Amino acid sequence: MRVSPQAQQFAQFLESVSARSSTPGLDLAIVRDIVETNHRAATEPEGVTYAEVDANGVPALWCIPEDADPDRALLHFHFGGSVTASMHSDRKAAGHIAKAAGARSLVVDFRLAPEHPYPAQLDDAETAYRWLLSQGYEPRNIGSTGHSIGGTLAVMLPLRLLANGEATPGAIVSVSPWADLTIRNASVDENEKTDKMLSRRTLELFRGAWLQDPTLDVADPRISLINADLTGLPPTTVHYGEYETLADDGAQLGRRLADFKVASEVHPLPEGQHSFVLGAGRVPEVDHAIQQMGAWLRRHLGT
Repeated sequence: MRVSPQAQQFAQFLESVSARSSTPGLDLAIVRDIVETNHRAATEPEGVTYAEVDANGVPALWCIPEDADPDRALLHFHFGGSVTASMHSDRKAAGHIAKAAGARSLVVDFRLAPEHPYPAQLDDAETAYRWLLSQGYEPRNIGSTGHSIGGTLAVMLPLRLLANGEATPGAIVSVSPWADLTIRNASVDENEKTDKMLSRRTLELFRGAWLQDPTLDVADPRISLINADLTGLPPTTVHYGEYETLADDGAQLGRRLADFKVASEVHPLPEGQHSFVLGAGRVPEVDHAIQQMGAWLRRHLGT
């Protein structure tokens, strides 16, 4: 089955942004500005409004679909390897997912590395989660969602809560997760030419910025989800693009979820790009995947 012309155009768009952001000698602030332009790949979701909030000191953005269930919420984490992107670059994609789920979504503007290395991002995720609880949302009515490093955080947060003996969100949607920080999976090199956003070099740069504690092993289960004990995770669906460098990460995480008897589904997108949800509203394959994510969240959050 051939991919749509829109999917091909989306891949070309990602390639152009990556080419500009990887120009040698650019200041990090300029790289971040360029990466922000990825939001242009998505359309504005109809019937979704936005409101910026302070979630106990963490900046965040509500994406509020018309007729969203007032008792259900998503907690959404953006892409960018912990180094780039923001709640603004994910606003439209998160809005499309929220609309499909019939629930409002809180997009977390977590702190970025290298200024704020691990575990700052996870700390901010937890703070935003606790803020949702303080707003009256029940844990079982919250969905943990995200893509790329955000897809990693979407799983890391429930694991941290489980380790503390606390209630987790009711469901997880993890898209294009970075699940193996050793960067040893074969797809990293095999898909070097087909992935228009990420490369081994980019992953190594992100990892160096994010994990600055010299005593922290990159294979540590707290960092590499494929080594974590996933017992007790809520229902989790994993989506990834078959063309991305992290394709094996997504597939491997899916197998680990099954090993730990977590209610789960795995959806590889044929010829899909890393963080493909950025093409929401323009790419039919992406919209179909987002409808699957929405159905998963509706089923497990009782929307």
